[in-house]
Amino acid sequence: MNSMHEPIDEVSYTIARGLLQIGAVELRPNQPFTWSSGWKSPIYCDNRLILGYPILRDTVIAGFESIVTTELPAVELIAGAATGGIPHASILADRLGLPNAYVRSEAKAHGRGKQIEGYARPGMKAIVVEDTLSTGKSAYNAAQALRDAGVDVMAILTILSYDFSIAQQKSDETGIPAYRLVPYEALLQVALERGDIEESEIPLLMKWREAPDKFGV
Repeated sequence: MNSMHEPIDEVSYTIARGLLQIGAVELRPNQPFTWSSGWKSPIYCDNRLILGYPILRDTVIAGFESIVTTELPAVELIAGAATGGIPHASILADRLGLPNAYVRSEAKAHGRGKQIEGYARPGMKAIVVEDTLSTGKSAYNAAQALRDAGVDVMAILTILSYDFSIAQQKSDETGIPAYRLVPYEALLQVALERGDIEESEIPLLMKWREAPDKFGV
């Protein structure tokens, strides 16, 4: 992990700053949000807003392209985890000239009852794209659905990760690594520089990351 005083790479810095500027990420350490899970959180992220800002959107896709080129050149399929990862996966697949698919949270209860939509064939090497990685539940559920369909899932790509230990556990258990463009600590470093948070709030924000299910309890 980066410390609050270590330099961060240019891509992480640019994207983190962009997320904060457009309001895709909001930090409220002392007035936490409530997630659908019931967890209290000092951070709220809506990376769907990126779609309305072409320069930031292109920076995100370029970041993903760089990871694919250097770490995952054998990929044959880009799959989006519903719903946040779908548009970013589609754009990335277009840039790379690769087939695209998306994975629902569960199979449809009507029609063909499919969970995976688009072009996904057994034996293909795939990447799952997610917009934000928190517990990793949706991303790794999507990866498992693809595996169940015979697809070889190489990795998960995400724009922002909170770097929860539970997500790392899922990575270790499945053998599927997760690559993130913006680490949690890098986001905090940029937020501190911008004046979005105070130095005195950093310990609380780090405490949340260490035990998100107990925050505010």
